Amino acid sequence: MRMRGLFSVMAAAAAMSAPAIAGAEPAPPPPPPPGPNINAWELVKPSAYAVNDGTMYAFTVPGDITCVISRGTGGYGCSGPFPAAPNGANVVSGGQVGAPGFANAANAIYVGDQPAQPLPANSRIGFQNVSCGTDGVVTACQNSFDQSGFVISPAGSYILNPSNPLLDRPEGRNPYFN
Repeated sequence: MRMRGLFSVMAAAAAMSAPAIAGAEPAPPPPPPPGPNINAWELVKPSAYAVNDGTMYAFTVPGDITCVISRGTGGYGCSGPFPAAPNGANVVSGGQVGAPGFANAANAIYVGDQPAQPLPANSRIGFQNVSCGTDGVVTACQNSFDQSGFVISPAGSYILNPSNPLLDRPEGRNPYFN
């Protein structure tokens, strides 16, 4: 009985001396959901979407959004009224390596010698490391080098895999060991 009482007193003392949890840092936001499996969609013939003397591929997707892939640099991106984009962004762009980013721009991402053609639902277009496609509602682009990319969706527009610990790490650090 005495031991039980002693433990009760010790527990109460410990509880009173414990730091307040209210001052703790908030939990980090959950990671974005995975993007759609772009490679499951049918590959279209890229030459049907070639514009500007074949220097780029341009296409439109539902929601008045235009996307391009540069054949010179491998850069890719889309512009238009993105649903639920960070900071009301209207442009998202990326490259062959690394995560893309959202931005606001006064001009569209594509100005060309002919109108961009619509990309059919459940199809994709690819060049080098980049594939972009749509299921008719969700549009996504991804580079296969580091699996980063973006999703434009009525449920929210977001960046996929903004960093890859196997590629982005401080000098001299091994991602497999701390």
